[in-house]
Amino acid sequence: MNNFKQNRPKRLKRSFIPNVATVFNMFLGFLAITLIMNGEPIKAGWLMILGILFDVIDGKLARLMGLSSRFGTEFDSLADTITFCAVPSVLVYYTYVDGLPKLLGAAISFMPLLFGTIRLAKFNIASDDGPKPYFIGLTTPLGAITIVSFMLFNYEMYGHMGDPRSALVLVALVSFLEISPVRITKFPILSLKQGRSNNLRLIGLALILMGLLFYQGLILFPLMATYISWSIIQWMLDHDRLADESPVNSSSENNHE
Repeated sequence: MNNFKQNRPKRLKRSFIPNVATVFNMFLGFLAITLIMNGEPIKAGWLMILGILFDVIDGKLARLMGLSSRFGTEFDSLADTITFCAVPSVLVYYTYVDGLPKLLGAAISFMPLLFGTIRLAKFNIASDDGPKPYFIGLTTPLGAITIVSFMLFNYEMYGHMGDPRSALVLVALVSFLEISPVRITKFPILSLKQGRSNNLRLIGLALILMGLLFYQGLILFPLMATYISWSIIQWMLDHDRLADESPVNSSSENNHE
């Protein structure tokens, strides 16, 4: 009994460590919203992308330290709602709906927040059938990256935010994909012992990271468009194409949702 009382405060203190990363993720999302409202959407886009790093870190820390909890899952989802659902919606409203009737513009802008929140809620109540090598539907971070990277690509390539009509079509597509049955291949595990398929994905991820280092916003959107398009085509040709792959070591969509 005495040992329990001595160990309990230590566990409570350690449990805050993953949540600190979640708070940083949430704070970056909040800062991104304020930047968008103050006319700095490019800076906001990069802050949101940085938020993904902390979103990954909190899940990894929780698993490594054996601190996964219901509270941590719910708290992470609330942070994701701000950074990966609210930020894209605010970005679309302030950047791409000018000239549309206010109600229509608000409705389209609301789509990332609505469908992203639905996805997160479905994930939280879904039964855990064990880890899988794929996501069902597009995850909220990937959806947010796709929308933001469209803006960054056009800004670096042409000096403007991109054609609003194309942007709104993209927003609708990404939003519906988040609740779709399309199987999206997960990012690879950082190990060379997970088989040939994982190793090939690791090589691809390394090339992507190198491309981001040198080309930044110019390469991110083409890569996301290719990744999503290829997943859709593969799923249409073979719905069960990933079912026979060996499970990945992941207990949440933080591999990542």
